[in-house]
Order: sequence, then C-alpha cells, then structure tokens
Amino acid sequence: MGRLDALADHLDEHGFGMLTDLAFAIVWVTGVSLFFEVTNGPQWAYYLFMFAGVVAYFGFMGPLED
Repeated sequence: MGRLDALADHLDEHGFGMLTDLAFAIVWVTGVSLFFEVTNGPQWAYYLFMFAGVVAYFGFMGPLED
C-alpha cells in the first residue's frame, strides 16, 4: 500500500470529521476577529477568546464523537 492509498483511506475514514473541525475553526476565528474588530477590545482578551475556542471545540464537538 502506497502513501497515496494510505491518504485516501484516511480521508475516507475521517473526511467528514476533518471538514467539520475545519468549519468550526474558521467560524470561531472569524467570529472572534470580527467581534474584536468592532469592539476594539484589549489584546489579552482577544487571545483569551482564541484559547476559549479550544475549550469550546471540545465542549461542542466532543459529544458528537462516536
């Protein structure tokens, strides 16, 4: 089995989950960036909200895992 076959198998098995993870990350980062662009909040709070995205990911997506 070559590397491309292994990659194809991995994408077949995890493709939808990877797409869901990417969508969550894009929505979270875009939302936080737009919020802090509008409110002009402090830099430390921006980083705190970005880190909260990691916690939110496991809170929202964790129960969806098989």
